[in-house]
Amino acid sequence: MTKIDNNDIFNVIEAGIKAEGLRQKAIAGNIANLDTPGYRRVDVNFKDFLDKALGEGDGVAGGDLNELLYQPENTAVKPNGNDVSMEVEIGQMVKNTLRHKTYIRVLQKKYAQIEQAMNIK
Repeated sequence: MTKIDNNDIFNVIEAGIKAEGLRQKAIAGNIANLDTPGYRRVDVNFKDFLDKALGEGDGVAGGDLNELLYQPENTAVKPNGNDVSMEVEIGQMVKNTLRHKTYIRVLQKKYAQIEQAMNIK
């Protein structure tokens, strides 16, 4: 496991929030194409996303986001060639929402720590 110092924590939080936003769009697209013949679901490769955020030091630029989308090859394909399952997508949406809330809470804690450090006399 990679040790994350205080300077990198904001990049990790930023990457997490952006990745969850991108994943939410991917889930919405998957649901919108639930009955589209031949459509294959997409997801976000968060590990690559986090590696980029930590490697660049400046966070993840907006233009880099779409290259982190991929098509999982382990999903069952229906006779029409579509592999989207409403149950799976709803489950992914719930997990995604919980992760997003976690990142926001961690960010709030970091800002509270900074504010507390500034108020120490």
